[in-house]
Amino acid sequence: MDKITALLTDTKIPVGRTAKAIFDWLKDNASVIFDAISKLLEGLINGILNILEFPHPLVFTLLAVALTWALQRSWKTCLLVLLSLLFILNQGYWDETMQSLTLVLSACVVCMAVGVPIGIAAAHRPRLYAWMRPVLDLMQTLPTFVYLIPAIVFFGIGMVPGLIATVIFVLPAPIRLTHLGISSTPQALVEAGIAFGATPRQLLWKVELPCAAPQIMAGLNQTIMLSLSMVVIAALVGASGLGVPVVRALNSVNTALGFESGFIIVVVAIMLDRMLRVGKHND
Repeated sequence: MDKITALLTDTKIPVGRTAKAIFDWLKDNASVIFDAISKLLEGLINGILNILEFPHPLVFTLLAVALTWALQRSWKTCLLVLLSLLFILNQGYWDETMQSLTLVLSACVVCMAVGVPIGIAAAHRPRLYAWMRPVLDLMQTLPTFVYLIPAIVFFGIGMVPGLIATVIFVLPAPIRLTHLGISSTPQALVEAGIAFGATPRQLLWKVELPCAAPQIMAGLNQTIMLSLSMVVIAALVGASGLGVPVVRALNSVNTALGFESGFIIVVVAIMLDRMLRVGKHND
């Protein structure tokens, strides 16, 4: 038994060395691509941040309440959003909240733009989804700290590597839920569309996507919640936002700062969940 154990330990599979070789090759030969991606994502982040920070906090609060009413038609949800934003302003975390919302919205833009088309393609090609499933499982189960290493290597320090790590962690959610929605389209509706002469494009836009809309919106909600859960991880690579005071509190064992900033994250999560909840309209 000892000989077998020694044989196994002496012939270690070079997982780490292979990954390092791949990262080094990409860094040396694909730096132009990574620089272009970095500039594109920086432009997206700066654009969203400028939009969020442009109005006065009280004006932003009123706009958020108006948006909530348009989406939910519920005075209770509007009151919740109003009190949440006023509480954030009272605690002095307005700028950090806007920065975290920028990261969340940027991740939503990227994940939905990439995840929805991939989910549609996977729903139409079962063999493709069978190949993608272990990759999606790996993206969701691999520790998020592992994502930060190549993100730092390729994109440096700042909001961009935090966004990249967030996208890798969150992307499976819109892919899976879009796949579920498209795959769950009643076969009778598809056959009726074909019988009336609908093209594949017309079937997608007029039959499958309307039927899959609740699942796609649920994917958007999950994208927002999972992105918000990454703000502390993103702060470790220099991303601004609510994760910064949490990390600072952890390093200094500051209970007051940690509870305060952590509670703000919870408030933001509850507020966004109630604002974007699908099919919940309460008077």
